[in-house]
Amino acid sequence: MKTLRFDGFGRRILVAASNNGWVTFYLSDDGKSRSAPDILVPPDIPESEIAQYLDDICHEWVIERHPSVKKLD
Repeated sequence: MKTLRFDGFGRRILVAASNNGWVTFYLSDDGKSRSAPDILVPPDIPESEIAQYLDDICHEWVIERHPSVKKLD
């Protein structure tokens, strides 16, 4: 399964490809993950546009130290 990791305004997010599109998870510092049902990535969003999509839908999380979404992989 293809996975992508992002820093979303200071929150670590994992986006994984599935048979039905994209599935999202929050990542903890100790490597554990939990579902992120509040972050829905439509299946037609291409991999190259996921960071911008996350930036658009999660912009309320912006803080001075983390002003944008950055791909970690």
